[in-house]
Amino acid sequence: MMTQVSNFIIPAVIFLVVGFGVLGHVKIYESFLKGASDGLKIVVEIVPTLIGLMMGVGILRASGFFTLLERALAPVAALFGFPAQILSLLTVKLFSSSAATGLVLDVFATYGPDSYPGLITSIVMSCTETVFYTMSVYFLAAKVTKTRYTLTGALLSTAAGTIAGIILAAAIA
Repeated sequence: MMTQVSNFIIPAVIFLVVGFGVLGHVKIYESFLKGASDGLKIVVEIVPTLIGLMMGVGILRASGFFTLLERALAPVAALFGFPAQILSLLTVKLFSSSAATGLVLDVFATYGPDSYPGLITSIVMSCTETVFYTMSVYFLAAKVTKTRYTLTGALLSTAAGTIAGIILAAAIA
């Protein structure tokens, strides 16, 4: 039923937007082209950051840094019932969700998607944000220079999502 409903939602939203545009005497096509043009400019600004993040993660993976991190923090992670194999994923996820996807595939290949680490990985990937990447992109696009408590709030919400992921995965597994 949800699939059938979702098939109508997107066209309905598009018709509503166009309808409000027509009622408001907005030049819809010109507005669309301007938005698409602005979007492409933002993409051009973001791509170097994304490439740099993915290269950095690749270098850290190839150098064995994440393995050392996992070994060093494994005793602390075990106290909280957290698999150390997920630590590198959490670290990378703070910077880039795309780069973290490679680590997700590693966890799934090694432990399986239905394992405890696999369940935590799935939940954490869906309920945490790429804090630093998102902040840099949105603040760059909006030209925000004073971030106030954004970083603190984002890190706290990521910690809450991670804790919820551990609890939910333990309940399922």
